Amino acid sequence: QVQLAESGGGLVQPGGSLKLSCVDSGNVFARYAVVWYRRAPGKQRELVAGISSGGVVRYADSVRGRFTISRDNAKNVVYLQMNSLKPEDTAVYSCNTGNSYLSDPYPGPYWGQGTQVTVSS
Repeated sequence: QVQLAESGGGLVQPGGSLKLSCVDSGNVFARYAVVWYRRAPGKQRELVAGISSGGVVRYADSVRGRFTISRDNAKNVVYLQMNSLKPEDTAVYSCNTGNSYLSDPYPGPYWGQGTQVTVSS
């Protein structure tokens, strides 16, 4: 069974960096696409970045060139490296999995609890 846990959030100044991790303690999500979503206060949930089981990636236009998603299937972990952070990146970041394809239009059934990222001076 998939059990996701995110870590790595925190408070960072504009222009700074953070690296988020999403670990599956159930050791099964290597077969699935994994997607990072975020939700800012008063806004709808937004897809940030996704990676297929084979390593194909996609990014939201708002983060392309600043964020990098990667995965280590041997360790059952997906990373989101976030550079050049902006105040508008402030949100709760959650990882999601359970879909076979990165192109699936809806989130998969498994969610982590989320981690808060705050970008502020």
